[in-house]
Amino acid sequence: MKIQYLFTERAHLMCPNMYFGIAACLNAAYDNNKIKSTIESLSDAHPFLKALLGYEKNTNQYFYNITDTNQITWIPIEQEWNGLEDPDIMKQYQKATRNDWNLFTEGMLKMYTWKAKEQVGVLFVFHHLLADGRGGLGLVKEFSELYVNGKKPLYVEESLIQQNSDLPKSSELKGISKWLIWRSNKKWRKEQHLLSYEDYHTFADVFLKKDLVIHTIQILPENELSSIQKKCHQNKVSINDYLMAKMYLEEHINKIIIASDIRKQLPCYQDGALGNYSTAFSVNYKGKRKDVFEAAKKVHSLVQRVLENNSSLYLTLACYGIMEPGLLDAAAVSALGGFHSEAGAFVGGIMFGYQKRSGYSITNLGKISSTAIGQAMFIPPASPAIKKIQGVLTVNGTMTICSSERE
Repeated sequence: MKIQYLFTERAHLMCPNMYFGIAACLNAAYDNNKIKSTIESLSDAHPFLKALLGYEKNTNQYFYNITDTNQITWIPIEQEWNGLEDPDIMKQYQKATRNDWNLFTEGMLKMYTWKAKEQVGVLFVFHHLLADGRGGLGLVKEFSELYVNGKKPLYVEESLIQQNSDLPKSSELKGISKWLIWRSNKKWRKEQHLLSYEDYHTFADVFLKKDLVIHTIQILPENELSSIQKKCHQNKVSINDYLMAKMYLEEHINKIIIASDIRKQLPCYQDGALGNYSTAFSVNYKGKRKDVFEAAKKVHSLVQRVLENNSSLYLTLACYGIMEPGLLDAAAVSALGGFHSEAGAFVGGIMFGYQKRSGYSITNLGKISSTAIGQAMFIPPASPAIKKIQGVLTVNGTMTICSSERE
């Protein structure tokens, strides 16, 4: 496998709280040896599960340093699992994400397991450099299928976006956005300095201890979800349109950031590979409708407008692609006050939202049916730019919404 360098992934490298979690209940009895062997099989199928962070000083490039052994940290929990609403899940998640992980010395996945009568409770805590939400869900599904049904995962080479030309045609940065990045790059080069990973890590450790994020869970059973789906179908909107409209109306906001899976549009993507293959974009809603389904219709048209325009859909990734790598490194920390850079503070504070820290977001991983997984939930990444984010996952007809919110 070719060396995989951080390109668009670099946006997740030096930004605090780039973690997310997936908790699930597996339909099989607890067996320590079986868990251990399943972890080993999973790491043999995915090179990034054996990776630490690597760095080439002469080129200022970071890469996935594939080692000979799996780098998953597995922590068995003694007490019994009591379902997705068990407070110990969030307790362990917060414990895992209270400190900044030093990726030069520790891997990008931590895994917790609980005994649950005739089942197994699992919590996967991902660093965003390992995967995006859908990639993480795919890994949990593979683990579950192997542990419960004995289905071994296939080996797949990771193949990331490595250059601008890997993005679809007509996604190039244009207009004012291109000019702003050009101007910021020029200012950054004049500053003639770099934010080291070590300095970032020291800052992030202190930041995370003060960064209080509250997690709450809402479970929509099959009958309640079915009723909402029926109304969505009648109004020709998606569940995601409905959830966004609900957030606009309840939070009294006019902008939500959502993620879009772009695996099918990327020639570099290998089916089942880890890494990040999604883009994010903001949807600005200025309607005065008070009915959630009327609002959802407007939201639907706004979202479709972006999805049909590559220039809008890939705006964030295109920005990452032409930005000086060192500037991308410094953006978040400069805006948060941990590194002095005017260029970094502008990009991080004004363009990426790390100054106001008032963003709202929804990431919906969709729905799955599984005989191996009884129930599951997605704990979304609480970027420092976000005030509130909802992570949505539907398993076997039951939707779980996990909200992560800063006080």
